[in-house]
Amino acid sequence: MREYTKDEMKAIYSERCETLGQYLMENNTCAAIFIDSEEHRDPAIPYYTGHSGDAVLAVFSDGYSILVAWDEILAKKNGFYSKLIPYTRYKNDEIEAAKAILNLGYTHGVNSKVELPPYIPYIQYLKFIDALSSYDCRTKEDGAYKFSIESRMIKDSYEIECTKEAARVGDLIIDGIEQKIKTGEIKTEIDVALYIERTLRENGCQRTGFDTLAAGPARSFAIHAFPGYTDGQWPGEGLSILDFGVVFKGYTSDTTITIAKGKLSPEQEEQLNLVQKAYDECLKLYNKEHTIIEAAKKADSVFSAAKRKMPHGLGHAIGLEIHESPRVSTKTAPELHFKPGMILTLEPGLYDEKTGGCRLENDILITEEGNEVLTHSRIIRID
Repeated sequence: MREYTKDEMKAIYSERCETLGQYLMENNTCAAIFIDSEEHRDPAIPYYTGHSGDAVLAVFSDGYSILVAWDEILAKKNGFYSKLIPYTRYKNDEIEAAKAILNLGYTHGVNSKVELPPYIPYIQYLKFIDALSSYDCRTKEDGAYKFSIESRMIKDSYEIECTKEAARVGDLIIDGIEQKIKTGEIKTEIDVALYIERTLRENGCQRTGFDTLAAGPARSFAIHAFPGYTDGQWPGEGLSILDFGVVFKGYTSDTTITIAKGKLSPEQEEQLNLVQKAYDECLKLYNKEHTIIEAAKKADSVFSAAKRKMPHGLGHAIGLEIHESPRVSTKTAPELHFKPGMILTLEPGLYDEKTGGCRLENDILITEEGNEVLTHSRIIRID
């Protein structure tokens, strides 16, 4: 991935704040407040500023942004904002910080209406109302917070490049795993999990997108194995699953491979074939000509024809969070189409307590022409 200049990065984050500001202006609102803390992580903070978190952010209706960051040094190095204030100035109190930045930036807002995030607990919300008595505060399910989530559904060119780099490193890891299984260097669930942790950091990634799920044949019946990995054999004779993601500059990949080792039973072969068929058929529908629910229903039809049922959705969007909107599910709004710029997983799977589990998951970018498969997970057969 190419290096972006400071000015290019500033332009990216300024445009995002300006887009939110336009929304606030159209909805006759002065500012929107976002809070990231140990109690609630809000990806709006890194989305609008590039700062990793533990902060209070106000974006005003003209696009002006004030960031109150706990780690001031880190925010200076990595963040983009109109004004930065250290959180310690307000004793790390989110209410005092919000009050101060609204008073500082009120001239950038169209009026005194302020949106507070809907994840604030009710008792805390009442405290905000008392402290911000000179402002018309409100919180809405369909307000600025929802707008920020919907904005993140369509990735810009920078987000796509970051995700592609995460996908590249993930592919490198998958190829390495296949080779190390064959050479005997990977023998347990712990082995594969630690290999992922080391290799992603050697290749410039920050962390895993979620706790790695490595399940040998004795545990692969679980959709998400618990615990995530043990000292059990991986892969063993039969079906083993590995679900992992890597994060590059905040953006995660999400992939699942199935290892089919040794001679399989007819039931296991059917599982593999059905999952591959569902994947192949649904991939054809991941384009702007189709609604999301069409793909979800296609997977269900493939499995139901064989009198099987997939116990989870077909996929979900990824980005700054591992699960973002929209979900690829039969519960998704029927009118919602795949849209260029969306990056979503495609992950059909089948699970059985006796035969084990199989899941095949890749990350798919929706394009104007159709789609681009960013990752290259697969069902890997080992003799």
